[in-house]
Amino acid sequence: MEIASAVDDHLALITKGYRAMIYSGDHDSKIPHVGTQGWIRQLNIPVTDDWRPWYVDGQVVGFTRTYSNNLTYATVKGAGHTAPEYMPKECLAMIDRWLSGEPL
Repeated sequence: MEIASAVDDHLALITKGYRAMIYSGDHDSKIPHVGTQGWIRQLNIPVTDDWRPWYVDGQVVGFTRTYSNNLTYATVKGAGHTAPEYMPKECLAMIDRWLSGEPL
């Protein structure tokens, strides 16, 4: 079975109220963050918190945007395809905040 797109599957889950986070390393050469942003645009859901920096220890470590239907998108500054491998402290802070319901 060939899967042409996962947009419908993701849309079905987030419209049922499930929270989701999508993140990208901004140095990812395999799946660039601009491609991920384009994929998210295909979901056609409104932005509730527009593009802004997020911080760890007072330093900008990426940018984030929040959408309706409980979707959060974040970039991790200086990270490649496997973002936690490149920026473990920053990724841990990101997922800890998201899991606890805090904004990035």
